[in-house]
Amino acid sequence: HAAVTLMNGRRLADAEFPATGQGYADLLQWMRGFGRLRQVGVEGTGSYGAALARYLAAEQITVIEVNRPDRRQRRAKGKSDPLDAYAAADAVLAGRATAIPKAGDGIVESIRALHSARAGAVKARTACINELQSMLITAPAVLREDLAGLKGAKLADTCAALEVSGDLADPAHGVRAALVHLARRWQTLTTEIDTLDGQLQPMVERVRPDLLAVHGVGVETAAQLLAVCGDNPDRLTSEAAFASLCGVSPVPASSGRTTRHRLNRGGDRQANRALYTITLVRMSHDPNTRAYVKRRTKEGLSKREIIRCLKRYIARQLYRILTHPKTQPSTRKDLAPAA
Repeated sequence: HAAVTLMNGRRLADAEFPATGQGYADLLQWMRGFGRLRQVGVEGTGSYGAALARYLAAEQITVIEVNRPDRRQRRAKGKSDPLDAYAAADAVLAGRATAIPKAGDGIVESIRALHSARAGAVKARTACINELQSMLITAPAVLREDLAGLKGAKLADTCAALEVSGDLADPAHGVRAALVHLARRWQTLTTEIDTLDGQLQPMVERVRPDLLAVHGVGVETAAQLLAVCGDNPDRLTSEAAFASLCGVSPVPASSGRTTRHRLNRGGDRQANRALYTITLVRMSHDPNTRAYVKRRTKEGLSKREIIRCLKRYIARQLYRILTHPKTQPSTRKDLAPAA
């Protein structure tokens, strides 16, 4: 890690330290050698700077999350680790950087790690079944006819049970063997996903049982939202900040006499996906939400604009739950804006 110190805007010194436990201790001691340490700006608190941010927070040091300098500034002033460190310190001192990073030292960090592993397994399983179906298209006619009409789990189970015999140099046997391997990979990934779901559910129920009581929220979406907030959801100062973090805050898109808002393409896209999933569930099964959709459709809003509005309402509801431990489970009257 490259570290620098500033006092009243004046650059004092810079140094580099290894990204190890001893390196973190030496870095902190070095910074304190210049006087009272006010706060530390760390770039990449969710990646390479995560361990350093946790160490400093454990030492009761105020840590501020700093975004990477923009490309224009780097082109004008050059690029090096000390220059980036000075830019981070300047951002904190000037008040441009104010975000508090996620703590990452509690049960929610464990939920985040397990959920990340699950997401990777789901992605790999999807790629596996797509590859299996693609290979089946060019498979020998006899094999295609035997497996015609099968999809998903039934296709994988049937392919996994195929017998492989004969010379693999013959495409009829070689393709059959490949289908067996792909199908058994799909089954292995499915078992892994089920295991992760079984590990995630009691942890989510332990930390936020009221979140699972909300209509449309399942274990996977709850885990994703908890991971976005971290172990210190109080760092989110308002429900508007949470909506912006999830990419559901309305963005003005007005021009001339037209006044409208558009979808937000920023924020955490996986949190946005979780809210989108909850919205679709409510649009399909919740009477209040369906009545709201019908009314807004008559007012001339498109389906995309209605979904944007619903995600914003849901973000407001979930923020109150995520940031208030004693919040009671929501009633059905809270599921959607009034129809």
